[in-house]
Amino acid sequence: MTTDSSQRNNMIGVSCAVGASFFFSFNDMAIKFLSGGYALHQVVLIRSAIGMVLLLVILLPFEGGLKALKTKRAGMHIFRGLCVVFANMTFFLGLAAMPLADAVAIFFVAPLIITAFSVIFLGEHVGPRRWFAVAIGLLGVIVMMRPGSGSFQIAAILPLAAAFGYAGLHILTRKIGGTEKATTMTFYIQLTFILVSGVMGLVFGDGSFAGTGDASLDFLFREWAVPATQDYVVFFLIGVGSTFGGYLISQAYRLAEAGLAAPFEYIAMPLAIFWGVVVFDEWPDTIAWIGISLIIGGGLYTFWREAVQGRMIASGRPKRR
Repeated sequence: MTTDSSQRNNMIGVSCAVGASFFFSFNDMAIKFLSGGYALHQVVLIRSAIGMVLLLVILLPFEGGLKALKTKRAGMHIFRGLCVVFANMTFFLGLAAMPLADAVAIFFVAPLIITAFSVIFLGEHVGPRRWFAVAIGLLGVIVMMRPGSGSFQIAAILPLAAAFGYAGLHILTRKIGGTEKATTMTFYIQLTFILVSGVMGLVFGDGSFAGTGDASLDFLFREWAVPATQDYVVFFLIGVGSTFGGYLISQAYRLAEAGLAAPFEYIAMPLAIFWGVVVFDEWPDTIAWIGISLIIGGGLYTFWREAVQGRMIASGRPKRR
């Protein structure tokens, strides 16, 4: 690949990462908005059904039609889809009980988990500086969760669990992203969402397990309801956000260097604070700001080190991580 072509792909990839962050941020806000009146699996099923229609009608024709969905790695796609389902479900359950900015900040420990996973599953080498960044990020998570204090919420574990699911997704994307199209990856993710949320609806959709008094559990077990007229627009918009956000983030990591594209996902953090203040009247307190700073700082340092190491490898210089 020529230098000009590589630079062009990096620019497109970064633009895709920025666009995906806007779509996902709006999606998070809208689902938190709906979490008090609908069941999680109902919201996800409607969102994914709308997303699947948009994918097949709008995006698929630009990537070769139905033949673009053919793959020899269907099992890997489904496994990747399950990672996304786990990450989304746990994160959205956390949103039901937590301030939006707090949940997003804890979730952003994912890049640090990816660092650890890259050693375990990809055999990559990580030096002491990046391990230090991981430790700083995890310290930020502990600060955000506030164990032992009256402000501790068990729900804070949910976005942390989501970060592990997202890390697994990213590792799998590294494995298959070079041979699979973004549309193919997005299709299998939406398909997995439809299947899983449909099964959950059959099991929990009658509401027999609801009424726990816990915001997260009630969001999971609530009875399905006919959407209010004014909420149809919200459901449609989260379907749009899910589809285009998933497509753009897949494109971002296919086209751009991961260390270049990934930091732009952090645009979701100020957006989460914005939505929290404007829509939910939530403003992070001092402890939350400290935790956010530690997590974001550790993640950005990790990406910076990856970029430095990439340049060293390209120039033939020895690595010092």
